[in-house]
Amino acid sequence: MTIRPATPTDLDAIMAIENASFPTDAWSTQAMAAELVTEYSHYVVDEDDDAVIGYAGLRSIRGSADADIQTIALLDARRGEGRGRAMLRTLLAEASARGAREVFLEVRADNPAAEGLYLSEGFEEIGRRPRYYQPDDVDAIVMKVKL
Repeated sequence: MTIRPATPTDLDAIMAIENASFPTDAWSTQAMAAELVTEYSHYVVDEDDDAVIGYAGLRSIRGSADADIQTIALLDARRGEGRGRAMLRTLLAEASARGAREVFLEVRADNPAAEGLYLSEGFEEIGRRPRYYQPDDVDAIVMKVKL
């Protein structure tokens, strides 16, 4: 398995995972395409046998003290293998290299596996956004880690 920078040619594979992972609130193809080419974003894909099995994204302006994890998603069949953790660590290293000292994220309150991953990597809950994820009315847990 290989984690590498995402390119626009990965868009279809990313969107297939996006739509399967987030059926009610997936990003649009246009929004994801824009994320892949902006200088303030850094997206990676995880490949196995030349097939994209996951992706993750960071928003981090070089020189800014903070950054945001935008998304991490894997094919359902590939969850629980440590690949999400590997992509998260890759994004945290990139945030640090860009000068960030803190990284923030939101996680769905109904996703204890993801919340557990973030807690195990040093993130702490700093707040909640009620009914943030629509149309599901699910709270967002806001988390932060210091680098």
